[in-house]
Amino acid sequence: MRIHREKKNPFEASSASSDIAFLLIIYFIVIAGFSVNRGLLLNLPEKDSTRSLLKEDILRFEMDHTGAVSVNGSLLDKDGAEREIRQAVAERPNIAVVLEIAPAAPWQNVVSFVELAQNLQVDSFSFTMKEEQ
Repeated sequence: MRIHREKKNPFEASSASSDIAFLLIIYFIVIAGFSVNRGLLLNLPEKDSTRSLLKEDILRFEMDHTGAVSVNGSLLDKDGAEREIRQAVAERPNIAVVLEIAPAAPWQNVVSFVELAQNLQVDSFSFTMKEEQ
């Protein structure tokens, strides 16, 4: 007499694989909701907008290859730059801060300066790269 055995379905043919796939999809959707992007939020001008500035409403900073910041030829530390920006914003609320960066300047110093300008709520900020000599 022969005993009939039921064949076991392989994993691919069972409904367990679709259950696991569904759970993985739910898991990744939930995890994606916790992803936090850290960065700088900058208000960019409209595409076709123009804004005219007076020369005296522009505050120019220069950053050399070592990351040192200067204004009008005098070197400043972070506190000095902060005082200079605060004073300029207090005197002229429409001030535009411009940072000229040497190509070899450390990127962290540039980011720190941009963050400083953002924290001081400078409405208009621009930076340019100096031409290599």
